Amino acid sequence: MLLSVAIRQRIIQLASSNQISLKELSRRTNIPYSTIINFMSGKAKTTNITTLYHLCLGLNVDLVDFFDNPLFIDIYDEHEKKTKI
Repeated sequence: MLLSVAIRQRIIQLASSNQISLKELSRRTNIPYSTIINFMSGKAKTTNITTLYHLCLGLNVDLVDFFDNPLFIDIYDEHEKKTKI
């Protein structure tokens, strides 16, 4: 799975399980709603680790717990070759 897709899906999982809308997540983190929407819609292909860290704070999860999920088992970056040597 593409890394950015896995991150988006994990944000959706955590927001849903905590009953937090993306607008509420924006309010909690002071990350502009447009920044969150641009990443979640795929308009922005990546996000930086600081933004992800703040999203995790808003979702009440540590970074280590964010990535401790089966979504991140077999991932690749869009710049990597999909076939591994």
